[in-house]
Amino acid sequence: MTFPFARISELGRHAGQTVTVRGWVTHLRSSGKVAFVVMRDGSGQLQGVVVKNAVAPETWETFGQLTHEASLAVTGEVRADARAPGGYELGISAITLVGASPLDYPIQPKEHGVDFLLDRRHFWLRSPRQVAILRIRHEVEQAIHDFFYERDFVRADTPILTAAIGERAGLFSTEYFDEGTAYLAQTGQLYGEALAASLGRIYTFGPTFRAEKSKTRRHLTEFWMIEPEMAWYDQTDNMDLQEEFVRFLVQRVLERRQDELKVLERDTSKLACVMEPFVRLDYGDAVKLCQSKGSDIQWGEDLGAPDEALIVAEYERPVFVMNYPKEAKAFYMKENPADPRTVLCADLLAPEGRGEIIGGSQREDDHDKLLHRLREEGLPEEAYDWYLDLRRYGTFVHSGFGLGLERTVAWIAGVEHIREVIPFPRLMDRLRP
Repeated sequence: MTFPFARISELGRHAGQTVTVRGWVTHLRSSGKVAFVVMRDGSGQLQGVVVKNAVAPETWETFGQLTHEASLAVTGEVRADARAPGGYELGISAITLVGASPLDYPIQPKEHGVDFLLDRRHFWLRSPRQVAILRIRHEVEQAIHDFFYERDFVRADTPILTAAIGERAGLFSTEYFDEGTAYLAQTGQLYGEALAASLGRIYTFGPTFRAEKSKTRRHLTEFWMIEPEMAWYDQTDNMDLQEEFVRFLVQRVLERRQDELKVLERDTSKLACVMEPFVRLDYGDAVKLCQSKGSDIQWGEDLGAPDEALIVAEYERPVFVMNYPKEAKAFYMKENPADPRTVLCADLLAPEGRGEIIGGSQREDDHDKLLHRLREEGLPEEAYDWYLDLRRYGTFVHSGFGLGLERTVAWIAGVEHIREVIPFPRLMDRLRP
């Protein structure tokens, strides 16, 4: 006789029924007459109970063959039990060992070094902590799509291989047939600007690449970025949208991922600050604040991680640092009419020392000023001729920003190192697995 298959997360609707559940072993124990197997299937954890005198001899024998991470199918009656993981347990009547797991499973219940775990990332992902992180990442990704869909933004996809770069440094390059050098995209923004002239408000969501020789807890060489671009938004509109966006993402995780946050032992009270208005701090004032706290930063320099930490410690909530010197920022940012030494931009710094999670700006819509900036940067004009066309033919006020997915997830989840919030991290010294 066959019974319906059920996922662990669905067992509540099968109480009192006999079902088959498939998954992997996480824990085993036996008293000789009664045995327990805890298993997971990706949707949750389940405890199964095997009573020796109540099952066929071959079922008891199969239990004896189970090992950590073996895959199996168990059949039994679903019973409510408040003490069991998920609130239900299974009175097992049959066990099928699907895939044996040798006793030398690489990750044992003891302390392992980070490099050891990263070398075995394909196994490390099975641990409860990593499952919780990836479920939060999934929730954030879904919330991103929901936020923009509800506001009539159109998702648009932009090239990963490009001849036009968005930033000065950190480029992965390759020869592209007879076309010369191509670069892995650092941003989809330039193409997003063209799409905004077509669709009004768009966002891109995809992998981006930075060949920066950095080993900090904030850096990956491959990461995912969300980049909205909005026609007729000035920089104030831009920051208003960013504030609404970040608040939405945090609230979504708090509403739907409490179990995962508990696994991570996240102090969620520290996220309540997003309900307050975000601080908007001029770059010049930010420099003075850092200097007053002992930093040796000078006006004109980009803020480093220690400076950003000093700023957010002052306010304990998200902080926009606005109007950076143009030399510290990308060529496409609009000159600030109030101070031509600066550009209309802002970096959003997350609390708890997490640093920049968003960079955004109003885009330069004046053709001649944009061309001048391209030449100042020594960028090849022919690669950007199409981009200049956007200013030649119907130029318009527009703004946008980029939110780094991994930094945002790490902050919300309270994870210290960004390498844990992407399934298979690509670091300066890591390309495998």
